[in-house]
Amino acid sequence: MDRMYRILLRSILMVNCATGSAVLAQDAQPTAVLFENVHIFNGKASTLSAPSNVLVRGNKIEKISTEALDVDRRADIHVIEGGGRTLMPGLIDAHWHAMMAAVSLNVALTADIGYINLLAAQQSQATLMRGFTSVRDVAGPSFGLKRAIDGGVAIGPRIWPSGAMISQTSGHGDFRLLYEIPAARNAPLSHLEQLNVGIIADGADEVLKRAREQLMLGASQLKLAAGGGVASHYDPIDASQYTEAEFRAAVEAAENWGTYVTVHAYTPRAIQMAIRSGVKCVEHGQLMDEATAKLMAKKGVWLSIQPFLDDEDANPYPEGSVNRINQLAVSKGTDTAYGFARKYKLKTAWGTDVLYSATSAARQGARLAKMVRWYTPGEVLAMATSANAELLAMSGPRNPYPGKLGVVEEGALADLLLVDGDPIANINLVADPERKFVVIMKDGKIYKNIIQ
Repeated sequence: MDRMYRILLRSILMVNCATGSAVLAQDAQPTAVLFENVHIFNGKASTLSAPSNVLVRGNKIEKISTEALDVDRRADIHVIEGGGRTLMPGLIDAHWHAMMAAVSLNVALTADIGYINLLAAQQSQATLMRGFTSVRDVAGPSFGLKRAIDGGVAIGPRIWPSGAMISQTSGHGDFRLLYEIPAARNAPLSHLEQLNVGIIADGADEVLKRAREQLMLGASQLKLAAGGGVASHYDPIDASQYTEAEFRAAVEAAENWGTYVTVHAYTPRAIQMAIRSGVKCVEHGQLMDEATAKLMAKKGVWLSIQPFLDDEDANPYPEGSVNRINQLAVSKGTDTAYGFARKYKLKTAWGTDVLYSATSAARQGARLAKMVRWYTPGEVLAMATSANAELLAMSGPRNPYPGKLGVVEEGALADLLLVDGDPIANINLVADPERKFVVIMKDGKIYKNIIQ
């Protein structure tokens, strides 16, 4: 490691210590960490364990015991006295946009990709400091950011990238303005296509090509737009997008690489068409009907749904606008969709889908806490840990981080949070990560420790 890199890491350490978020340089990490006297939420159980001790060696959990662990304290072992606090798995956001969560829409549409990458790296560190050690990025040019994080150049969560959202012309991923239509056959890619935010593909052959391109870039799963959206200006939320033949082209490409396709869809027609084509996961789904829920249950399709309500986390739209009308419909449908998810025991993932707002991104944990509207605190925490980890594992051989996540078990990857309190008794602890997450560990490395 050269001298300049050491100086940079030392500067990062000093800056974050000054703010109370101690990000330790990689060459300053102990070979093992022992958590003593902690109550464990293991990612699945609805209650905490008896006082326990957990030994992390390298990047895995080596030993868990209610008895004192016999370790050589003279060795390179860092002991963290838990004081009865809660040790739990790192949180997972199954619907995140690492490149677009905290930048304004104007910046996303116009800025140089280098500037966007720097903003995204800054936000990725904030994401990890909120206790989110893994995210599934379901649209955006996050391949470079992921590489920087994995290589120790930047600080952030593990990223499962989809790359660009693949969309038909006039679909949810067509970000062109009306003056750009009609496009000539030899027209260059639009700005956001060039950045790999969304890519337009019409016809099965073109979808197959674009799907293969995202896999070549490193996509762990593919995402297609199957219907319109709330924020859309030109594709109505009730519009179904793509044909079954086009969906099947992407599904076949994904399956050939051992992974799967997820789709942006709200309505019964859009969801059902995608499922008939072999799609394994649906993002959103708030406008589904009971027949659609039954089909999802029968086919074992995942519902990756977000707690969209008409509250402080709702994106602002002018009263009476089409966007606002759609937003209210989705908000009303959220209660119905969660009801179907519980009734039919759907495989349900949790995520946020934050876009274009650093203020909203900072409420990532608060958006998780509000899930108690539909689930018990234990169920909420299990959804954001072990259940979301099960969805991540569906990428099979395209999984960029082989190993067990979302649980506190011997042999699992050491993505851990030490929480000052009992999050099952008080779910709102996850909404206050700065004070309540006293230790944050990812891949066996300590990124925050304010109890030393």
